[in-house]
Amino acid sequence: MIRKAFKMYLNPRCAKTYEERHNKLWPEMKEVIRSHGGHNYSIFLDEDTNVLYGYVEVESEEKWQEIAKTPINKKWWDYMAPLMRVNADNSPVQDDLRNVFYLS
Repeated sequence: MIRKAFKMYLNPRCAKTYEERHNKLWPEMKEVIRSHGGHNYSIFLDEDTNVLYGYVEVESEEKWQEIAKTPINKKWWDYMAPLMRVNADNSPVQDDLRNVFYLS
C-alpha cells in the first residue's frame, strides 16, 4: 500500500458545508474511490488556517490518478468548487506532503 498525504485550501466560512457534504458522500463517489484502490481515506481541517489535510492509502499511483478522468469525480469537483481553492478544471488545488516519519 502507498501512503499519500496532501493539503488543500478551504474558503473562509465553508467548513460546515464542506463537512456536511462529505458526511453525505455520494455512494457513486465512494465506489469510484474504492474501485481505484483507495483505502483509509481521511481529511482533517485546521480551523485556524482553513487548510485541509488529506490522507489515503492507495494500491497503485497509476490506478489512483485515473479517478480524475471519471465523470462522477468531475461532478464531485464541480459540486465542491465553490467551497475551496480550485484549478481551472475545478480540481482542488492540492499540495502533496512528504513523509518524514512512519511507525507501524
